[in-house]
Parts: sequence; structure tokens; C-alpha cells
Amino acid sequence: MKIGLVCPYNIAKGGGVQELVFAVQAELIARGHDVKIVTPLPRDMEEPAEHPGVIYIGTSTDFRSPMHTHVQISASADMDKVKAMLEEEQFDILHFHEPWIPVLSRQILQRSKSVNIATFHAKVPETLMSRTVIKVVTPYLKSVMKYLHVLTAVSDSAAEYVTGLTDEPVTIIPNGIDLTKYRVARPKKATKEKTLLFIGRLEKRKGLKYLLQAYQLLSQDNPDLKLIIAGNGPDREKLELLAEDLKLKNISFLGYVSDELKLQLLSEADLFVSPAPYGESFGIVLLEAMATGTVCVAGNNSGYSDVMQGPGAISIVNTQDTEEFARRMRMLLEEDSLRELWCNWAKDYVKQFNYSYIVDDYEELYKSVLKQHGHQDK
Repeated sequence: MKIGLVCPYNIAKGGGVQELVFAVQAELIARGHDVKIVTPLPRDMEEPAEHPGVIYIGTSTDFRSPMHTHVQISASADMDKVKAMLEEEQFDILHFHEPWIPVLSRQILQRSKSVNIATFHAKVPETLMSRTVIKVVTPYLKSVMKYLHVLTAVSDSAAEYVTGLTDEPVTIIPNGIDLTKYRVARPKKATKEKTLLFIGRLEKRKGLKYLLQAYQLLSQDNPDLKLIIAGNGPDREKLELLAEDLKLKNISFLGYVSDELKLQLLSEADLFVSPAPYGESFGIVLLEAMATGTVCVAGNNSGYSDVMQGPGAISIVNTQDTEEFARRMRMLLEEDSLRELWCNWAKDYVKQFNYSYIVDDYEELYKSVLKQHGHQDK
């Protein structure tokens, strides 16, 4: 099959959608398919980077999303270039990730003669500002959806907004990870010192202020406890000042960390904490922690709850309740039998999210839709 994966975000920057698109491309190519990523040229890239698997169409611009996230998304595209690209590539499948994001997906869809598949990743939080944004986005999305043959989403939470706009079914195909990357040896600790770890963007929706407040309470009974916060974002200075105001000890703000250091931090942590109270459609960070054998505590947003099934539900907590949040972290730090139960569950549960299985689902969907719409399977 000839497949185009359309990504509206800055492909040069890390992110869940970008990582998934690259992983799906690599796995499909390994299976003999011809796969290109179609994406806007990052605004800080004067000339396209040499990459045989990437087609740059138009440019991107900075955007602050309803989830208080800063991203670069497509801003414009030359329609003649879009038409020329489609005529040259002759894709059997065009797979649009986050097609509701302006403007690249719509411009391609209007001229596509391929089978068009959408995947929705984001969870829109139920806030007044978000409802205002939805009033603007909904007419745009409806104008896009009429060109789509199949709708998919990474979770029930990500599908929620879309299902309110159409009677068409939405197929759930979750996000994935590369399990081989996260299979690392966990070092044996020579001390009783316990370490909490957060990795992610330092922004409002990630709920870091609740973690700092709960850490203050938790560390009163455990002065050797450490908290490591890895990642950058617009709230870093504010969070550092809050840590000072709370007189927190043994806390480190590391800023951006490499993949190598990220793996090391995960393997050495006693507890991975992701306190986001809203705005999460999935829990890739939780899967990464599971794959390294690191016990998690996570905010009670719908995306994380979708992932943490069965015994994993013990990880979900209302992080805005400081006492309950601290109590849950203490329990999962100190109760060895509970930790062992959790780790045994996670070791088997996480296997289903390996990229090879995720691509199995997409490949089967591609073939099925091609046959359904009268295209010859290639």
C-alpha cells in the first residue's frame, strides 16, 4: 500500500502524536509498504531537513491550545503544491492525525482521491473556555468530516467529542510504545531513600502544583524522600517559586532530559507520578513507566482511567485532594505486597501496547477500508 500519514504538528519536536506517526511509519515500511509523512515545515526551519520519508507542505505557527499547551501547528499551505503532491504520490490511504487542527488536513482532504482515515488524539477539557473554543472548532470539524471514510481515536476519552458530531462509528486503536526501548535493568538500591519522579511539560494541565503540595505533606514523615521533576514548560518559574514557598527539600528541577537520561530516571525511581487532573486522552507516560517496572500514581482524568484498568485502577487518585494524594503515594511506596501485585499486572498488561500490535490494527483497518471502497489491495 502507498500510505500518507498527515501530522499537523512540528514534526521536529517531541510529542505523543509525532512519536506515534514516526513509529507507525517505521513499522509499516518494515512490512513492505511505501509510507510518507506529510507535515508543515517548522517555522524555525529555513530549509527542509533531508528526510526521504517526510514531505513538507506549507508552514507552521505557534498556538496555545485549550489545554494550555503551546504547540506549533500548520498555518498555511500552497494549494498548487498540495495538488501537485497528491498527483505525484497517488496515495491509496491518507491517514490524518488530529484532522480538526487547521489548516493542512482540510486543504489536503478537499483534493484527496484516496481513502481518508482520521485519528483523534486529544481530550478537550470541560471548561468554559473550551466550550467557547468548541463553538468555533465544531463547524470547521464538520466541514472536514464529510471527506473522511473512517474515524478512529486513541481512547474513549479522545472519541467523546467526535461521537457527539456524527452517527458514524469510531474505532478505538490505542497509542503505543516501543517495549524493547523500555526494557531496562532496574538497579538495586543500596539505601532506603525513596524517589518520586515526574516527566512531562511544566504547564497547568499537568497538575504539578498538586504534586508539590502533596509532596510537602508526604515528606514530613519521610525526610529522605526525593522528588525529581524532569521537563520544561511555561510554568517552570512559577513552580520553582511554589517549591520555595512550601520550603520543600530534596527537590530537583532538571529541565529537558534526553531519552537516555529519561530511561535512567524511570529505572531508578520508586514511584512515577503524573498528577494531571484533566486534559489527558491517553497515558503514554504511564505505559513507559509500566514498561520499566516503575509503579505509578496518576490523576483521575478520563484518559488515564481508560489506560489504568483492573488492578491498575489503584493508581488513580484525585490529586486535588492533598491528603488523599499523599496517602496514595505513601501506600504505593511502602506496601511491598501491593507494589508486587501492581508490577506483575503491569508487566503483562503493557505488552498489548507494543507498536507492532498497534500497527497490526491499523494495517488491518487499511486493508478492510480499501476493499470496502473499491480500491484494489496492494
